[in-house]
Amino acid sequence: MSTTEEIKQVVKEHYGAAATRVQSGRASCCGGGSSSTKSCDPISANLYSTEEGASIPEKALFASLGCGNPTALAKLNPGETILDLGSGGGIDVLLSARRVGPTGKVYGLDMTDEMLALARENQKKAGVENVEFLKGEIENIPLPDNSVDVIISNCVINLSADKDKVFREAFRVLKPGGRLAVSDIVVRGEMPAEVQRSIELWAGCMAGALRDTEYVSKVNAAGFQTVEIEPTRIYTEADARESFSDKEIDIDRIAPQVDGKFMSAFVRATKPAACCGPTCCG
Repeated sequence: MSTTEEIKQVVKEHYGAAATRVQSGRASCCGGGSSSTKSCDPISANLYSTEEGASIPEKALFASLGCGNPTALAKLNPGETILDLGSGGGIDVLLSARRVGPTGKVYGLDMTDEMLALARENQKKAGVENVEFLKGEIENIPLPDNSVDVIISNCVINLSADKDKVFREAFRVLKPGGRLAVSDIVVRGEMPAEVQRSIELWAGCMAGALRDTEYVSKVNAAGFQTVEIEPTRIYTEADARESFSDKEIDIDRIAPQVDGKFMSAFVRATKPAACCGPTCCG
């Protein structure tokens, strides 16, 4: 079993390399790093509308490594403070910044220097001022308690080896009544052991994903209420074959076993207005 630090290093290297590819003029994709946005991994393809793509720098779109579009599904209001966990090239940060307007603020948090550099370049090109990119880990968010209205994230939490800490930190920095609104990969049913053990897939989106029931349990344990999981894409055997094509696994044996077992999902939860969770009630 890989250690937390080993998993973190693999994820960091994977996303650092993805940012480098984008800077060199090639698109990046969640599972494989294709050179064309039309042939991206099925997890990451076609997540944003034409209008959204046209409103941000091309490199922000090319660096998209997510599994959903949390900015389209989350309720973001003018003047709110938003935090994007694992903000990558900044696509969801920049889209959120337009929705909260000049009186709002959006933080992007990422641990990868290459992605942070790319995100800041995209911010400059977009001319967006109500944004700040922070270096840090989603298990140790560098923001004070009760400082954020909404937390978004896009196919990042499943990559963490300590998800309980991620949810506790998210609860801590949210204001009472604040919302968790994240896209993530979620498992339906048992996951093949070969997939779970593959360290490469921690950075390829699927491994590390929680079962739907476990996801709800962990979010509730952090203190959240009204946890909901809304499927947005359910992956087929054909999707699995495309996603795993560059992995050292027995694709003919594994792909049929994951048919319908993985989904992109939008997870909603709320921090109680009268806070009584593990970070504020002792």
